[in-house]
Amino acid sequence: MGKIFYIMGKSSSGKDSIFKEVKKRIPELNDIVLYTTRPIREGEREGVEYHFVDEERLVRMEEKGCVIEQRAYNTKCGIWKYFTADDGQVNLAEKHYLVIGTLESYEAMKGYYGTDFLVPLYVEVEDGLRLSRALERERKQAQPKYEEMCRRFLADSFDFSEENLEKAGIEKRFENVDFERCVQEIQFAIKSQM
Repeated sequence: MGKIFYIMGKSSSGKDSIFKEVKKRIPELNDIVLYTTRPIREGEREGVEYHFVDEERLVRMEEKGCVIEQRAYNTKCGIWKYFTADDGQVNLAEKHYLVIGTLESYEAMKGYYGTDFLVPLYVEVEDGLRLSRALERERKQAQPKYEEMCRRFLADSFDFSEENLEKAGIEKRFENVDFERCVQEIQFAIKSQM
């Protein structure tokens, strides 16, 4: 039976970089590409980081009953929605998956697929280092959105509070100060459960 290895962490904790490196090292892990209504960022590609859809497509998918979970964020740039859909990507009878998501999406996926099939991989970074990483990343954008960066940073304090992590049953944590060490620890955790 397959597993869904679920990478989570606050913004700028290195989730995307860890995801890419783990995929290189364990190529048999499959993707579950999530959906969003937010605009595509510089450097992102359709069907790789997300499926970028409009509000109309989201409504059609909801009407078909294939939206597993959905989150909406009232950003400085408008309301952005992120969601996971049962769109035929997942076959737990035969495959393992690696996903990046939020604690809220992890909980919904756990409810949909079952606790036995989801493995949480929570990545931590000290807040000061995380903030400087976020600022560096935003500066590289053609049109930096600093207010949105700050909103995400502050929202993470609530979303990933100790109380919420405990409720979700997140016990094991991976500290991303030394990237290589963090990736090796996550790689070992995944391999031990495949």
